[in-house]
Amino acid sequence: MTQPNELPEAQSVELAQAIEPLVLALDIGSGSTRCCLYDGYARPIKKRSFKADHLFTESTDGTAEIDADQVVAEVAHLISQTVEGLAPGSIAAIAMDTFASSLVCVDAHGDALTPCFTYADGRSAAHLAQLRERLDETAVHQRIGARLHTSYHAPRLLWLRDEFPDVWARTTRFLSIGEYVYAQLAGIEGAATSTMAWAGVLNRHTHSLDEELLGAAGVSSSRFAPVVDPDEPITEVDPEVARRWPALAGAAWFPAIPDGYSSNLGVGADSPSVAAMSAATSGAVRVIVPGTPQVLPSGLWSYSVSRGASIVGGALNDVGRVMLWLERTFAPATPEEIDVTLRAEPQAGTPLVLPFLTGERATGWAGNARAIVTGVSSSSSTLDFWRGACEGVAISYARVFEQLRLVSPQLQRVIASGGVTQHYPGLMDIVAQAFGFPVQVVNVKRVTMRGAAVMALATLTPDQPMARIPETALTEPDPAQAAYYTRLRQRFDDAYERNIS
Repeated sequence: MTQPNELPEAQSVELAQAIEPLVLALDIGSGSTRCCLYDGYARPIKKRSFKADHLFTESTDGTAEIDADQVVAEVAHLISQTVEGLAPGSIAAIAMDTFASSLVCVDAHGDALTPCFTYADGRSAAHLAQLRERLDETAVHQRIGARLHTSYHAPRLLWLRDEFPDVWARTTRFLSIGEYVYAQLAGIEGAATSTMAWAGVLNRHTHSLDEELLGAAGVSSSRFAPVVDPDEPITEVDPEVARRWPALAGAAWFPAIPDGYSSNLGVGADSPSVAAMSAATSGAVRVIVPGTPQVLPSGLWSYSVSRGASIVGGALNDVGRVMLWLERTFAPATPEEIDVTLRAEPQAGTPLVLPFLTGERATGWAGNARAIVTGVSSSSSTLDFWRGACEGVAISYARVFEQLRLVSPQLQRVIASGGVTQHYPGLMDIVAQAFGFPVQVVNVKRVTMRGAAVMALATLTPDQPMARIPETALTEPDPAQAAYYTRLRQRFDDAYERNIS
């Protein structure tokens, strides 16, 4: 058996040095669509990686959406670039991860009737309140593994039915963005178990769509695609695929999975002892466990990812979005200034920030929450706002991590990844202090897309180990700062209770 230290590192290689099978992986994120070719070790192939930038359309009424057909066009173009010049049938599988949850209304011809509504869209807040009045939310949470929230399908379906009755009447299918892309490009129907779980409509005990919750939302399970486990790829695709992209002839198409699941797989956080922390536009802390927890803490979700495993954790709408907002509005600063500020000793008088620009998911699930800044004085500087905002983000993560350790007390490692860890490395100092637990950043690019490839390879070559992820130094908490962060957590919780809960 190959020992871990004998495996190659998870770094890019030339196509000539790649081992089979080859997997084409796609990542539809909040800020871009990416495509990359991976080899049998889940190593990216050099000069076979491409990207198309995009942005959600957002407004003050809670809108957060993207044109679904724009995403389809992006994916098609990126596939063409990635497979150019490759031999027919040379790619064994296609795998995809996407932001979650997402919803597209589709007509009888398979065409989108609506934009893709994203996890950050909060326009269903009033309908969320209706559901919370009609249903026992604690029972729903324990059954579904997700709280009632604007990020999930149930309130959004009610909103669509009431606000857009003409669209509702013409809708024959409700799809995720990944399903829609696959349907348009390959004629594929099938929703990954994890996708439906992340949509908040899958019963975590039965692994079937929850008729009671869908009934409360006014829709039947027949209007959703069949649920497919991650080891059940689809090989019967539209013949046009092979004509358009000969390299994909005969390839297995793995149903798109949520980026949170693929992020864990991409960094090797696939056991109960390792938690994955993602820090991109949004963020999360998650751990994969066998089965499903019998009882969930109120602030977490538990999504079934297969017949035998679940991913447990909590998500933050606003992580990198907070930094981008600061840069674009009233607090521009150089990367060097920001890094020094985030690595400095904490200072009394730093503004307290509750960083809910697009609503809160875990742990309080206040979908209509908005950011709060307090403790500002005439001496508060641009960099003080950066420090306060990053402390607020770190405390938001810590609230999730605290409950996660109740579910998986055997946690030994926290692995952090995502663009924010690279652009704002000082944030990890603050996160480690807020956790009171070491944090390790992995030196692997595009871990969510890599995770999609890892998922496919686990089925294609189950005995083949993946490439070794380079280890980095731990960011350790400083006991001398513990008192400051204890007080900060109390101030944050008090402000939350007064203004949001």
